[in-house]
Amino acid sequence: MTPIPEALRWQGEVGGRLDILDQTLLPCRVEWVACSDVETVVEAIKRLRVRGAPAIGIAGAYGLVVAAGEALHGRLGPAAARAHIIARSETLATARPTAVNLRWAVTRCRGVLDALPSSMPTETLAAALLAEARAIHEEDRALCAAIGRHGAPLLADGGVLTHCNTGALATGGGGTALAVITTAWEQGRTIEVFADETRPLFQGARLTAWELVARGIPVTVLVDAAAGHLLKTGRIQACIVGADRITARGDVANKIGTYSLAVLAAAHDVPFYVAAPSSTFDLALEDGGDIPIEERAAEEVLAPLGVQAAPAGARAFNPAFDVTPARLIRGIVTERGVIAPVNRENVLAMLQPAAR
Repeated sequence: MTPIPEALRWQGEVGGRLDILDQTLLPCRVEWVACSDVETVVEAIKRLRVRGAPAIGIAGAYGLVVAAGEALHGRLGPAAARAHIIARSETLATARPTAVNLRWAVTRCRGVLDALPSSMPTETLAAALLAEARAIHEEDRALCAAIGRHGAPLLADGGVLTHCNTGALATGGGGTALAVITTAWEQGRTIEVFADETRPLFQGARLTAWELVARGIPVTVLVDAAAGHLLKTGRIQACIVGADRITARGDVANKIGTYSLAVLAAAHDVPFYVAAPSSTFDLALEDGGDIPIEERAAEEVLAPLGVQAAPAGARAFNPAFDVTPARLIRGIVTERGVIAPVNRENVLAMLQPAAR
């Protein structure tokens, strides 16, 4: 089995740097982006060098540590350092609008900052933020393992269809939906994974397939438009995907194409599951229609991977996410257990202790 590199790693202690695996270069090249300033962290998040809701949350947390390092290297006093970090926190939290984990992690680190005395030396502020970012990173490793354990019993022998990338590259641990698959495989289930290529950026083909090949798990890549035909053949026993934001009643925002896959799964009576940690739930939102949907650059559609695919003058519709209503979801796998059936009552019963 080929080791899969972490999506991101902190180098050094206070005043160190964040290294981000540049996922735009995978699977052809493994290169790291050294982030010693907040602008580089934000650019990496916006350009999808780091992606996946849990991973960008962790990047946001470490981004505040980078901001503290900027203050430290600039020899800012306590008041100026605090103001600098607070200003950078909003820049980080708004780098991508749909995935709630980013703002959640930044807000959690801001809470640590707000709880410290205003006279606290800059180096002490930086150390406290680094400890919290590391805690978030370590917690995500444990969450991924728990999601895998809770979700694995849902998968029978046979074909599993997934969309986008939900593995180690998208999280701080072994993944969400992909952790369910890999855990079932490790438990001896006979599984063949079918991975939608996930246009326009091909995260399924470039990233999910790369992770599965490295783990020795059989994987077949298909164009997104082939999912309906594949489901009709009866070869798929379950679909499982990740999430970028989940509302109080269980509506799920995830990579564009997820809603279509859920509709197709329902039409063919194939169970459709979502796997996500509690940090991906936004209990302040009731309806999926209230989730902000990021729209990305036209070039991603018109010239995918840099190859011109449409004539000059054509326009593009490029939402990065869509929303799948709770009624199409058989169950949501969390680190606390499986929410099923998916409705407001069961979501809150599972997650309100965590929210408090």
